[in-house]
Amino acid sequence: MRYGLIAGNGKFPFLVAEGARRAGVSLAVAGILEETDPELERLSDSFTWVGIGQLGKMIQFFKTEGVGKAIMAGQVKHVQIFSRALPDARMLKLLLKLPRRNTDALIGAVAEELRSEGIELVDSTCFLQDYLPKAGTLTRREPDQREKADVDYGLEIANEIARLDLGQTIVVRARACVAIEAMEGTDATIRRAGELTQVQSNAALETEEVSRETGRTGRLSALASSLVRGRRPDLNSGRLTVVKIAKPNQDMRFDVPVVGIPTIEAMIDAGATCLCLSAGKTLMFDRDELLSLANQHNIAVIAI
Repeated sequence: MRYGLIAGNGKFPFLVAEGARRAGVSLAVAGILEETDPELERLSDSFTWVGIGQLGKMIQFFKTEGVGKAIMAGQVKHVQIFSRALPDARMLKLLLKLPRRNTDALIGAVAEELRSEGIELVDSTCFLQDYLPKAGTLTRREPDQREKADVDYGLEIANEIARLDLGQTIVVRARACVAIEAMEGTDATIRRAGELTQVQSNAALETEEVSRETGRTGRLSALASSLVRGRRPDLNSGRLTVVKIAKPNQDMRFDVPVVGIPTIEAMIDAGATCLCLSAGKTLMFDRDELLSLANQHNIAVIAI
């Protein structure tokens, strides 16, 4: 049976194509305009370009190519889905029937349209099982007690926002949410958390300066001094903890959590020192390089 690939951006589609080739599976690829890397065509047995709203064209391509199973892989920017898509008649009909337009509802409806044409949308990790981490500490350093407390707190919140399909990632500091993912993606959420804590630290610096000038001491000055010290990189302090998890009933056909080297780079920039992932349900791209970079910066990475 021939497989079809609905390809977004990033490395995910390339890894699926390489995995399919290792498994001896023929792959017909529908690349999404403004998202898919043109280089993917080289790894495909057949290839076509479709607009984000051209559902009818994509289905017709798959039927012409004899596709019986399809895989979704790669990110499609939410802003393009909801703002730039020019739907064809089939997509427009689908959209009009949706009671809501969150990720689960939209992609679930696309999966149903494929099924109605005899094309089964399957687990997007079916050729990538080695990329799913098992439970445990993945780096040399385990989380310290402060980070563990943030992870425990973060899991409660992250599970709830994941259940509501609002995002997969939250960033925690001292058992308080600093940033929650919406449409911007994981790495942007982490960087935003770093910016927010930097603003807080700058405000604390100004408070301390005013306190010094006016001669006031005591709790306000002590608190300000503590926050100011947080401005300096201290990888053992557990300043920010990132929790990225799958939905409670994660559909592995789409929207599977993904982390890669850019995730660790964003954490370094933001001053985050711990990353918690869902074991068996999170794809780790460039795993060896990712963990090596985390170890170099004393970042703890765990899967639970």
